[in-house]
Amino acid sequence: MIKKLGTILLALCMVVLSSCELDLLDNPNAVTTSNTDINYLLNQIEISYAGHFNSLSDPGMRLTRMLNQGSAIYDNAVSPANYDGAWSTAYAGILTDVKTLIPLAEAGELFVHAGIARTLRASVLVNLVDVFGDVPYTEAIDAANFNPKVDNGASIYKTALEELDKAIANFAATSKAGASNDLMYAGSTDSWTRFANTLKLKIYLNQRLTDAAGSTAAINALIAGGKLISTATQNFAYKYGTNLTNPDTRHPRYGGQYSPTGGGDYQSNSYMGTMYAAKGFPDPRMRFYFYRQTIKNPTDVNALRCITNSKPAHYSSTDVYCLPTTVGYWGRDHLSNEGIPPDGLLRTAWGVYPAGGLYDNDAGVPVSLGAGGGGAGIHPIMMRSFVDFMLAESALTLGTTGVAKDLLKSAIEKSMADVRTVALGTNESSKIATFEAANNIVWATEVTKYVTKVLADYDAATTTDAKLNIIGTEYWLALHGNGIEAYNLYRRTGKPANQQPALDPNPGAFPRSFYYPSSFITRNSSAVQKKDLTTPVFWDNNPSGLLK
Repeated sequence: MIKKLGTILLALCMVVLSSCELDLLDNPNAVTTSNTDINYLLNQIEISYAGHFNSLSDPGMRLTRMLNQGSAIYDNAVSPANYDGAWSTAYAGILTDVKTLIPLAEAGELFVHAGIARTLRASVLVNLVDVFGDVPYTEAIDAANFNPKVDNGASIYKTALEELDKAIANFAATSKAGASNDLMYAGSTDSWTRFANTLKLKIYLNQRLTDAAGSTAAINALIAGGKLISTATQNFAYKYGTNLTNPDTRHPRYGGQYSPTGGGDYQSNSYMGTMYAAKGFPDPRMRFYFYRQTIKNPTDVNALRCITNSKPAHYSSTDVYCLPTTVGYWGRDHLSNEGIPPDGLLRTAWGVYPAGGLYDNDAGVPVSLGAGGGGAGIHPIMMRSFVDFMLAESALTLGTTGVAKDLLKSAIEKSMADVRTVALGTNESSKIATFEAANNIVWATEVTKYVTKVLADYDAATTTDAKLNIIGTEYWLALHGNGIEAYNLYRRTGKPANQQPALDPNPGAFPRSFYYPSSFITRNSSAVQKKDLTTPVFWDNNPSGLLK
């Protein structure tokens, strides 16, 4: 009897174990194509894209003197360990999710979803090429291949253009449902089409150095098509909120600085100095870009060591050093890696644009948790002003349709308008109105004064290079918060010219591209690290030594 009972129990256990084994083949917590909510997946791609932008924008801002670069030499500024997160977000996150979404979307005739995914994939691929050069793609995102080889950057650019054409076709197709949960444009196919075309403009402008004829024809076709970003509602900007936790929806720059102890980024002395004094009067956007926690320059060497130091011998007489103004703008010079004194509630902070911080109304009080716009800022990924700056550069250098001076004027005016609109859309709007009224500031008058000065300088410039420097400098000033395009601009044009030197007279070569991430080199047997930072991306054929 006992033997029979044991046999029965053994058989029963085998059945149970077999059932358990079958159940384990389908993890109920795993995301699969059969249980994926395509709207949530699209939102995840867009949220990841915002992180992707921020991770690659940061080094671009620092290299182009839009933010302080806290390393003494360039080799440390773009260390391989810095980009593991950016690489993972692109490949394990966005590109993998896009590969999952597109066949689901097209099978369900959700072509708007497919078009958005294709557009963002193209943008990510272009960004990866622009900072790293040759990167994996054709062999990437393959579970059977752990060692994908890199593709030539030019071939990936071509693939991106093909993806954008497919995306535009997706937007023109009849979908069973729209993408109403789209975080960027609420599913507007016209706006997405314009962004896709604007990405093509960016691609062709980057290639103007290596294929002038092809870029000229392609850019003229885009202009003639009339489907580029041109109005404020078409600006491609990721919008943040004010929620502190679960989840934290605030702008990451705000989150890193607006706290009881302050701290966060050091602003660039070079950038602030240019905005304050280059025209003979402050840039109207300056109070929106920066918030001074003190309106007086420091006199305590323990707070700011450089105030007792002499300007480095390799600096020119016109180079900003240590303090860019006399009214409390407090940042750091290029490639300054000195220690951190107790200045977290003294250094100049991010302002209301684009980080959703405080408007500078001369209050001179420290930042705090929840202050100003509460973090309700934006990532200015592709604004309408950027389009006109790119078209101005193209008209001047390639002779494409349009008058460079007129496009420069339009670009500046659009930048001014959009900065103000974003700021007035935050909790700082009443403070802005009160301060301007009390100080007799008429915004339209300030903008006209600025534009008149720039156009007079443009007319006075006698060479194409000098005119290009004006366009490039104004584009740089409008790009606040976007280091991806600033880094591209600097390598493509060498503008703004005469940037502030590094503090160290021998900082090494300026990075024409970044080192590959450590994770890629150590985990991929096909990967080979660059020997140094002088390797340019495929479209950059400018001479060595142009950038500093």
